[in-house]
Amino acid sequence: MDKEMRYAVLIDADNVAAKYTTYILDEVSNYGVVTYKRVYSDWTRPNAASWKAMALENAITPIQQYSYTTGKNATDSAMIIDAMDILYSNNVDGFCIVSSDSDFTRLCIRLRESGMHVIGMGEQKTPRPFSTACNAFKYLEILADEELRNNDSETIVDLQTLEEAIIRIISENANAQDEINIGELGSRLQNRYPDFDVRNYGYSKLSQFLKRFSSLSFRQVGSSIIVSQKTDNTDLEKVLAILEKIVRTGGSKGYNLGELKKQLCAKMPAFNVKTYGYSKFSRFVENLSGFKIKNNMVLISNK
Repeated sequence: MDKEMRYAVLIDADNVAAKYTTYILDEVSNYGVVTYKRVYSDWTRPNAASWKAMALENAITPIQQYSYTTGKNATDSAMIIDAMDILYSNNVDGFCIVSSDSDFTRLCIRLRESGMHVIGMGEQKTPRPFSTACNAFKYLEILADEELRNNDSETIVDLQTLEEAIIRIISENANAQDEINIGELGSRLQNRYPDFDVRNYGYSKLSQFLKRFSSLSFRQVGSSIIVSQKTDNTDLEKVLAILEKIVRTGGSKGYNLGELKKQLCAKMPAFNVKTYGYSKFSRFVENLSGFKIKNNMVLISNK
């Protein structure tokens, strides 16, 4: 049995509301066991009162940090120092840094450089540099199932960008049948976009989310779901028509294979031979009815 991952949860109470406490701890429990639970604030301030009750209820250790200078967030330094102390103790496998403050960006990068798995959590106002510095980033409003705020392309990756990324991942990492396991696809998506979470888009499962894209097809193999790019016959007919028109301009000498591909891609930017089950353009053309290749020139076949 694999050893369960151990996490240190460090919470910046100056930048995160106490109402998210249970959602934070529940989410980290999906990754492993929490061994350190600390929340940082100047507990002499009146606005820290809501965190006092939540810290007691959830056995979170409150760390006092006085605000020595007006306008400066003193909790940042205390959290960073504690994070490095915990790192060097070798008692954890990962960290959960909870804040909406970009000042923790460098800390997350440093922890990852030391082999730690870093989960970031914050409200949707969190600057993107902080979220992308983590292995995974979770928006607290979504964990709490509240109505999304500030839901724009600066905060959550738009669907078109995600669909294009999914197609690229399938093309680059698929097996010989141009298919990829849904789990592997999900992992690679989060590697590219650490704040990617299907809950951001109103879904509870990755499979449900992916089925919204008409460009994808799915098949079940045992308990696994295999994903591939859907082949559209109308697109193939369009490709054939474009190829024939271009090749005919070359007359009896034919048309250069490399130039043909360039011209086709100019007319159909989304064209990819992997969509049709090939890794090379030459193999794709050779297997098209009505075409042949001779000396790197494409000709109209008479057969």
